[in-house]
Amino acid sequence: MSKILVADSGGTKTDWAMVGEEGISFRCTTLGMHPIHLSSSRLREVVVDELLPVLPIHVDVSAIYFYGGGCTPQMCPVVEEVLRSCFPRQTEIYVESDLLGAARALCGNSEGIACILGTGANSCLYDGRRIVRNTPPLGYILGDEGSGATLGRLFLNALFKGFLPGSMREEYLAWANTTYAEVIERVYRRPEANRYLASIAPFIRERMPHEPLLEALVADNFRAFFRRNLSPYGDCRQVGFVGGMASAFQDILQEVTEEQGYRLTRICKSPMEGLARYHATFTQFSK
Repeated sequence: MSKILVADSGGTKTDWAMVGEEGISFRCTTLGMHPIHLSSSRLREVVVDELLPVLPIHVDVSAIYFYGGGCTPQMCPVVEEVLRSCFPRQTEIYVESDLLGAARALCGNSEGIACILGTGANSCLYDGRRIVRNTPPLGYILGDEGSGATLGRLFLNALFKGFLPGSMREEYLAWANTTYAEVIERVYRRPEANRYLASIAPFIRERMPHEPLLEALVADNFRAFFRRNLSPYGDCRQVGFVGGMASAFQDILQEVTEEQGYRLTRICKSPMEGLARYHATFTQFSK
């Protein structure tokens, strides 16, 4: 029986799974395949050097469903061409955005709001088949409410402006093995400030039980996400979340979801299990 290959790709890593009617039979991880960050030749190297050598050779791959960050309508053909060159047999290839992947993983074929809360944040209104509305997240400078990067920015602001206990400043600097000057350097003068800001989230999670102000910071970040991103979706009140931020702070996220008048359907760190469930249910497998 044939199987399909499902990929969930971000900037850091790509999770791959072989899926059949019975569910996942094989999983592996490769480098992230973000088409805006990597050239076509580098994308192909990832597939050839990291994926193909570990794939079960006896399995007929009938289709590939690739969901990725950076897979805009302009960049989807780039990834499709790379995959087609690596799988030259009669394999159907579909390249979609990570947001559609999140929607299928969280909602299946039902209507709902699907959200990604990780280093960045994104959301959409999904009608059970396609994305019908998307509030632009705008990135961590102009938006990205609810994200790890925004939480890190809010934390550093509160820390250095004295809205958190003075002892926490020294505690954080020791935890991060850094100084105030180095923090400013990392945020304003080095690349990938968003990832640096998001890297503060584990410290906040670890210290939160001992400092109520940190819990309030996390909750306010999530409330801003609902107000700024989900309110445009109208009367739909079913919402699910994927991503590291959603998973790490799911207790607070659940409280805020209910407080804002929404019904929480699911929170998961990775969409892969949900994608496998979706494709095992709705994909036609050849015998």
